[in-house]
Amino acid sequence: MARPRRDTKFEVYGQEMLEKVVAKSGSSGRVYLPPDWIGKRVKVVRVD
Repeated sequence: MARPRRDTKFEVYGQEMLEKVVAKSGSSGRVYLPPDWIGKRVKVVRVD
């Protein structure tokens, strides 16, 4: 029996936020971010 989907609430503090769609990249996915984010820590949350 399948379980109903439940969303989880995350509270995140940071400097900037972008909303992107993941693109196919071989057998994986890819998200392009601004070059000034290189070397910075990021967190990714799947929303759907």
